[in-house]
Amino acid sequence: MAMSLCCLLWARPGQEEALIAYEDRVLALVAEHGGRVLQRARTDGSGDQPLEIQLLTFDSQEALDGYLGDPRRLALADERDRVVARTELMNVTLD
Repeated sequence: MAMSLCCLLWARPGQEEALIAYEDRVLALVAEHGGRVLQRARTDGSGDQPLEIQLLTFDSQEALDGYLGDPRRLALADERDRVVARTELMNVTLD
């Protein structure tokens, strides 16, 4: 069953451009796992706002699990930890 997700990402201070570059790299893998990046949007990250907001769809939970467990994505875990302060992932319904 297809699923849609909203991902909110907060950058560590001074790592805004690095977060965007990291996301460029890992989101390039989504299509290989039965997913699509529907939208990426950014705020200025001020206050408690996330820097980046993403809407994604995957063909199934298994497709999402495949993306999350992709060895190329996992190899970037140190980079992710360096640039991403916080992530929130929510299942959503798209109209």
